[in-house]
Amino acid sequence: MRLTVDGQAFDVNADPEMPLLWALRDLMGKTGPKFGCGIAACGACTVHVDGQPVRSCSLPVGEVTGAVTTIEGIGTEGGLHPVQQAWLEEQVAQCGYCQAGQIMSAVALLDQVDDPTDADIDDAMGGNLCRCGTYPKIRAAIRRAVVLKTAGI
Repeated sequence: MRLTVDGQAFDVNADPEMPLLWALRDLMGKTGPKFGCGIAACGACTVHVDGQPVRSCSLPVGEVTGAVTTIEGIGTEGGLHPVQQAWLEEQVAQCGYCQAGQIMSAVALLDQVDDPTDADIDDAMGGNLCRCGTYPKIRAAIRRAVVLKTAGI
């Protein structure tokens, strides 16, 4: 099967039932998405398929029909995505394990809602767990990303 991941085409020789997460990590070298729970409950493995956040640990690679974007694919050669920049400025990460999934969910939110309310943020981020409890910093980073995105950064 052929997949487009972060703008690059990959010929994937895998069992169609293999979770997308393992195809990304083991066959394509995309180590940003993390394995957390294996049952789509924690969000550490979040990637985008055609712009929509999905849990790659539970999505069979054979069911992927659109372009996949991982955290490695959201920035540009010239700089970070506004959400990544905001994450750094707000010093969100502690252990960092959940951060790729958190960032991917936040990017999807800001692609759909220009100025999210607290309820929008809670709804979009509710499926991403952080064992370190950085939720207030995550919310602050999303708010900062709105400002950065509006400013064209």
